[in-house]
Amino acid sequence: MTVGQTRAWDRCWPALGRDVASLPGGPLDLDGWFGRPAPVLLEIGPGMGETTASLAQAAPELNYLAVEVYQPGLAQLMMRAESTGIDNVRLLRGDAVVLLERHVPAGSLHGVRIFYPDPWPKKKHHKRRLVQPEFMALVASRLEPGGRVHLATDWEHYAEQMLEVLSAEPLLRNVYADEPGGWAPRPAWRPLTKFESRAEEAGRVSRDLIFERH
Repeated sequence: MTVGQTRAWDRCWPALGRDVASLPGGPLDLDGWFGRPAPVLLEIGPGMGETTASLAQAAPELNYLAVEVYQPGLAQLMMRAESTGIDNVRLLRGDAVVLLERHVPAGSLHGVRIFYPDPWPKKKHHKRRLVQPEFMALVASRLEPGGRVHLATDWEHYAEQMLEVLSAEPLLRNVYADEPGGWAPRPAWRPLTKFESRAEEAGRVSRDLIFERH
């Protein structure tokens, strides 16, 4: 981590962050941690936190939870939150599967977002991709009725895999099933990151998918 990230970690982590592996058994007391009851939105893999900070700031009515394994990214997100005065975001370092299985009750999440997960482009590595049937069944089970899962990727093959996996999950329905290909229109509220801009320059088109829990 950079010096600034290390300082932000030391300053902010005790209040804003927790390690998944160190959580006590049972559901997270999110109302207590956030200091209020509010709908919970989970973002899996926020990277360096650019999008997360912007979306949390734009939706102060949500309790915004981000889970990530990459410590510098979490530190950077805390720096963004501190500099802009965001107080509705909390961070978890560790495995999203463990978090969902052990610490998030069924039917409790307002929404789940997974933007630009690692595409593992080589065919022999596809099994390492996050969006697989078993994982998305777990995510779907944690959504409240009407809760939405929103995915985005700039890798065409991964987008097609995501669409196939989500379409096969019986708890979910495609909100944009009537759109061409079943893809969601790119939401104006999702910030255009440098990452996405570079993908477009390389000729890769971003695809969004939004599915809703029955």
